[in-house]
Amino acid sequence: MADFIKLVVWVVLSFWCSAAMSQPNHQQVPGLFIFGDSLVDNGNNNALLSLARANYRPYGIDFPQGTTGRFTNGRTFVDALAQLLGFPNYIQPYAAVRGRVLLQGANYASGASGIRDETGNNLGAHMSMNQQIQNFRTTVVQLSRYFRGDGAAFAYYLSKCIIYCGLGSNDYLNNYFMRDYYSTSYEYTPKAYAASLIQDYSRQLTEIYNLGARKVLVTAVGAIGCIPYELARYNGNGSRCNEEINSAISLFNAGLRRLVDRFNSGLLPGAKFVYLDSYQSGQDLAVNARSYGFEVLDRGCCGVGRNNGQITCLPFQIPCANRRNHLFWDAFHPTEAANILLAKKAYYSTSRTYTYPINIQQLVML
Repeated sequence: MADFIKLVVWVVLSFWCSAAMSQPNHQQVPGLFIFGDSLVDNGNNNALLSLARANYRPYGIDFPQGTTGRFTNGRTFVDALAQLLGFPNYIQPYAAVRGRVLLQGANYASGASGIRDETGNNLGAHMSMNQQIQNFRTTVVQLSRYFRGDGAAFAYYLSKCIIYCGLGSNDYLNNYFMRDYYSTSYEYTPKAYAASLIQDYSRQLTEIYNLGARKVLVTAVGAIGCIPYELARYNGNGSRCNEEINSAISLFNAGLRRLVDRFNSGLLPGAKFVYLDSYQSGQDLAVNARSYGFEVLDRGCCGVGRNNGQITCLPFQIPCANRRNHLFWDAFHPTEAANILLAKKAYYSTSRTYTYPINIQQLVML
């Protein structure tokens, strides 16, 4: 009987969440809620006084709606993920979404943001992870009204939604390794800094859980020592990448995977966390570049200076003609082609190297 009641609730939720869908049965989860930085920001920074904005051409040059504030030429990782999950439309930025559309989710991500509140202050205004959680809390209050006091149905709805959390990159790029602006590298060893980030992140993820989240994706920090921005600034001793940075973020990634094990072992009852190893999946794209169609791995498609990585893409700058063969769009961000491949790997992969302990497709079915 309990399973039958859940099925009825699911049917009702699917109807509410997909009123405008042409193929409602294809949507696999009722909602997708996104926390993150510029890798997945889709317009939340547009109205902020910030250098971390992408609401100008040629950003979005290959996106169906054109320039929206996405920090790439087309779709982001979460755009591709939303399509894999069967959503009829891209998840809207929190800054713009209103009303019942919120039932399908919201994107709280903000360029330059990090786990720590001060991260990214060098670039101006942004919404830190703590601020994004506050916005999610407001969303939860708003959404609960559509369930007319039925707390069990609302809890079940939230438990079936997918929550994506991708933070940490800026805590290194625009904090720890920006020594002229931040003091953290003098206050913490790399090991102590990673431990501090994991402690803060653990509290934040627990807060999201306490608001009703149960199916949560957390992403590792990619190999940011190999992005065009770092390649433009680094002269290594025989190494193409800045391995000091990669070594530091590997400490964070290892701690995040251990945190997932702790959460899944009963620390947060009823929750299922999945660790997406974007470091390893990104390295796979680089090592096996030819098989994926990539020919340019060390330069942004759009940018200024060495490796097109010293200054990011300027307004109305003419980007490279072939975006498909570039791994990076600008100094920091992957191209749409890379984002699509990374999303498919996270969704379908049967290797625990890339998704742990299960993949996204398996998480959806729980």
